[in-house]
Amino acid sequence: MAKLSDPVTMLKGVGPAKAKQLENLNIFTLRDLICHFPRGYEDRTQLKTIEKLEVDVPACFRACVMNTPRTSHIRKGLDLTKVQVADHTGRLNLTFFNNKYVSENLQYGREYIFYGAVSGDFIGYNMTNPIFETLDSPPVVTRRVMPIYPLTAGLTNAALLKLVRQALAICDPPPEILPESVRREYGILGADRAYQAIHEPQSMAEAEEAKKRLIFEEFFVFSAGLSLMRAARAEKKCAPYENTELRPFLASLPFTLTGAQSRAIADILQDFQKGTPMNRLVQGDVGSGKTMVAAAAAYCAANNGRQSALMAPTEILAEQHYQSLQRLFAPLGISVALLTGSMTPKEKRLTREALAAGEIQVVVGTHALITDSTTFNNLGLVIADEQHRFGVAQRSRLSAKGEDVHLLVMSATPIPRTLALLMYGDLEVSILDELPPGRESVDTFLVNESYRPRINAFIRKHVAEGHQCFVVCPAVEENEDLGIKAATVWADTLQQTVFPDLRIALLHGQMKGIEKEMAMASFARGEADVMVATTVIEVGVDVPNATLMVIEDADRFGLSQLHQLRGRVGRGSAKSYCILTSHNRNPETLQRLKAFCKTTDGFKIAEEDLKLRGPGDFFGSRQSGLPTFKVANLSYDLTTLKQAQQASADWIDRCGTSDTPEAIALRDRIGDLFQRAEGTMN
Repeated sequence: MAKLSDPVTMLKGVGPAKAKQLENLNIFTLRDLICHFPRGYEDRTQLKTIEKLEVDVPACFRACVMNTPRTSHIRKGLDLTKVQVADHTGRLNLTFFNNKYVSENLQYGREYIFYGAVSGDFIGYNMTNPIFETLDSPPVVTRRVMPIYPLTAGLTNAALLKLVRQALAICDPPPEILPESVRREYGILGADRAYQAIHEPQSMAEAEEAKKRLIFEEFFVFSAGLSLMRAARAEKKCAPYENTELRPFLASLPFTLTGAQSRAIADILQDFQKGTPMNRLVQGDVGSGKTMVAAAAAYCAANNGRQSALMAPTEILAEQHYQSLQRLFAPLGISVALLTGSMTPKEKRLTREALAAGEIQVVVGTHALITDSTTFNNLGLVIADEQHRFGVAQRSRLSAKGEDVHLLVMSATPIPRTLALLMYGDLEVSILDELPPGRESVDTFLVNESYRPRINAFIRKHVAEGHQCFVVCPAVEENEDLGIKAATVWADTLQQTVFPDLRIALLHGQMKGIEKEMAMASFARGEADVMVATTVIEVGVDVPNATLMVIEDADRFGLSQLHQLRGRVGRGSAKSYCILTSHNRNPETLQRLKAFCKTTDGFKIAEEDLKLRGPGDFFGSRQSGLPTFKVANLSYDLTTLKQAQQASADWIDRCGTSDTPEAIALRDRIGDLFQRAEGTMN
């Protein structure tokens, strides 16, 4: 027998070209192949009569060949084979292109099982290139439930299915990881049967049973992994912080904290005194004051002789955090430093030396913080901003630079509780659901292209009042087929035609990193009136002087993405506005956008977006730190998710550390899952 870890190149028919095609699907081993699950199925078990066939609806039917197939040579590279078939309800003309097999294997007077879709024209009904089998042949492409796989260029569904069958024939499926008691309680198939049935189900019902098993398995593995992480954290001990007095810090603030901020800080102080390392998420909507909560935590750490490190995903955001904390902590005698990749070698060396000597109490930086050359004197608190931009291992590498390190992660992305259970299941959660005093909600309007003169006048009005504006486009370059605004073209149009007297800046994801940082820093300094950008600005851009956000072709964005973009304005004391433009007349699309205009509650928006678009919209194609589920869908499989979470929690309590074959296999799967999730970051 072969092993699951064996390469797919051991299979018959897999040479260098085929191996490359499989690589495009992330298939390298027999395990990868067996775990490359169908995206759907075609039920070819039901036979229809010819008169019951529907136009453009594929179906199986039994028919007799009524004449000898005739092949015509139309031109070079094009041969046409035609034949007529019939059953007791009617006749049908079949046409095949470049298929010698047809002439050789369709015999006059013999019956076959065909599969295809009829098309209708002014002449009558016909069918092009149906597949067929004899009545006495094994059901390979007809009379069966056919799995339909995700494919890549050059690789057919039939070829992939053939390889899967080979793999299943020469090696055992992945080992059983679900305890028998769990399978019995929730009516779950065993691994052997499930992995066979997902690829070759005998019926649609069996396909659903196999799918249910694999969905449950994915959720069970992930939930068990989070439970083990929690258990391991609970076993760690650290010295409680003795000094948790915050009155000097609070007295230095020019404002009063919100109730939500005070509760979050109280949660953190309680964590500091527990005697185990903190692992807490502060989740708050745009402008809810997460940074001030993090500052209170860093102040407390400094008063207990511990250093803090705040890691931000971009240099511009790191710079903004550094400036805010520097202003806040300087009067309190707490030293703050910045460490980013674009600093000069000398600047980085001096900062690292001061960190290692304990002369810096709070350091703000980017990935430069986790390099081997960065060491700390007494790191006690790690703060990860915009948590979903970092993987689990990245924040762990930073935490490993100290002993008994507390972890505080922050996210401005409102995440439905369903998704948060998966992404942040290893963290305690504090939610900031209040805006600081003086922050006004952003008024939002949906308009079509006929409002363009008024939009332009509104932009000019805000600039005349000394404010700045964002204009967001869904594309970087022009694409005539899509018919949507492109940032490069629109920025040029605004500068040359619409606002020749204003300063128009451009920012998009295809620019080099340093170019993006410079463009955003320049805009933040007020050196441009209008910033035309793509969604690269949706996270971590703080320009209090920006009071207007115009989002072109808003129907091209998810609701959560629109909410993040809207959050770039309304960060100062001036009244701010968001204008959505769309020429899409689809009633559902308009209803979705109108609903967005009526609320600024990010959590309500996120729940709606999860229903409409699924989890990918929250994190993009690279869901940092969030495993990509092969079968499960967070939008639809909520009942199974809850069952799997309960089952895994019960199992961990009973025998999570046992050495049974199932427990060992489960721990191996957990390690593999988190390793693959982390790989999406690299």
